[in-house]
Amino acid sequence: MTIKVNGQTHPVEADPFTPLLYVLRNQLELNGPKYGCGLEQCGACMVLLDGKASPSCRIPVSAVTDKEIVTLKGLIQDDGSLHPVQQAFEQEQTPQCGYCLNGMIIAAVALLEENDQPDDNIIREKMQPVLCRCGTHARVMQAVRTAAQTMNP
Repeated sequence: MTIKVNGQTHPVEADPFTPLLYVLRNQLELNGPKYGCGLEQCGACMVLLDGKASPSCRIPVSAVTDKEIVTLKGLIQDDGSLHPVQQAFEQEQTPQCGYCLNGMIIAAVALLEENDQPDDNIIREKMQPVLCRCGTHARVMQAVRTAAQTMNP
């Protein structure tokens, strides 16, 4: 089977029920998505599936052969610069331990594609599926606001 990740088609040799996360990390060596809980509860493994933030830890690889998959690495621009959301997270010094960072950025990108000027309640709602134990929530909120302003001046 083949999957399309970050704009490139990749042949995959795996049991059809293998979680997408395992294929991304172990075969394609994309370490943005992290294994957190394995139960779609923490958000560390999020990827964009056809533009929607989706946990990859339980989705079988066979279920995504017709979808466009984008990982954290796939957000980097053609010229090598970071996506505006990645830039905002860096500017606002959002990461602490960094384990949730993949999920936070993926969720923020999906949010801003859906709603280019979200209010704080919408930001909280859309970022809620990503568990962060470090307590950088105020900086996450500011980073999403900064990215929204940068992307839509």
